[in-house]
Amino acid sequence: MSNAPQRTRGSRFRTIARHGRLKKSRPWLSVLRLFSIAMAVVLVSAVTVAGYAVWKIESDIKTVSIIGETEGPPPELGSYEGGFNILLVGSDRCEDPKGCKDRSTNLNDVTILLHVAEDQTNAVAVSFPRDLVVPIPSCPNPDGGSYYAMSAQPINVTLFYGGLPCTVLTVSKLTGLTIQFAAEVTFSGVARISSAIGGVKVCVNGPMVDHYSGINLPKAGEYTLSGWDALAFLRSRHGVGDGSDLGRISNQQVFMSSLVRTVKDGGVLTDLAKLYSIASVASQNLTVSNSLKNINTMISMAQVFKNIPLDRVMFVQYPGVTGQPGVYAGKVAPVKAAADALFAKIRADEPFALQAGNTGIGSVKDPNAPDASTNPDGLPVLQGVKGQSAADYTCTKVN
Repeated sequence: MSNAPQRTRGSRFRTIARHGRLKKSRPWLSVLRLFSIAMAVVLVSAVTVAGYAVWKIESDIKTVSIIGETEGPPPELGSYEGGFNILLVGSDRCEDPKGCKDRSTNLNDVTILLHVAEDQTNAVAVSFPRDLVVPIPSCPNPDGGSYYAMSAQPINVTLFYGGLPCTVLTVSKLTGLTIQFAAEVTFSGVARISSAIGGVKVCVNGPMVDHYSGINLPKAGEYTLSGWDALAFLRSRHGVGDGSDLGRISNQQVFMSSLVRTVKDGGVLTDLAKLYSIASVASQNLTVSNSLKNINTMISMAQVFKNIPLDRVMFVQYPGVTGQPGVYAGKVAPVKAAADALFAKIRADEPFALQAGNTGIGSVKDPNAPDASTNPDGLPVLQGVKGQSAADYTCTKVN
């Protein structure tokens, strides 16, 4: 009888391979498998980190509800369809926990309505003088109920009166436009966002010094401004034109038209990393309507400007005059006929041109700018409306 071990079911001896049946070792397959696993880990990690980054940005944003805001899912990146209206409000709210000596209320320092046409071939940004006297409708009180309507008040009290929703409602009633999106930014927010963009090049036709805003550009020429210098430039009133808010608006349009050229020519609108970086900064310094909270919505709206020609991006002032009596004393009175003509064009999505040289009392044509036609397509010219296109190179007119 043999003493050899018996092979039984389940015995460990079943694992012994017969001679010649072992597979050849292939080290490159092992390396490939390891590489594939490593790449999968990297990709999953990247998606997770990106998802967390977007979530973190969106979780930082403060939101409010406005009447007329768009509801529904956000668009895919770069696929925003149709036109839109967004109200941008610069607040002078005190951000110092110890208080501010120069202000104790929250007023609109800047109010700008941006309209993009339904076919996305043109855009108009309308700046409202902060002392423009307008009717203010009954606005919702955040604590419940509503505030009384007022027939004639400066538009810059709307932020104090009922917050961003009240400013939106007032501008909507004044212009006949439904405003789907809105954002409020503080002084520090303007400074930080301008730095995130990388600065904006402006020119002045002489020394620009304003001790009130803090701007100090010692001689005529070009300057690249960011941070608090950019804010001081945008807020300057006493150092510009005739020292009025109307002059300040045309000075701001020098900056804004250059800003559009900067982001278009610099490739910012096609650089998603740059756009997310700017959105991250903005998220920490904005209060937005619920419709604008999603980062994809913000970025997709910005990318609309990739395909709009510079001469079809218009910056205009809401038509107004000073020196009128009664409720307009010391304020800005609306010029109704010019305003009606302006907003009829905007509501109809019809592009227009402005009178040559009618940029406003705070700016002049840049003498070093290349010669170009101010109305190459022969568009209808709006009379009595001041402003410029993003294709117009202008300089601040100092006083």
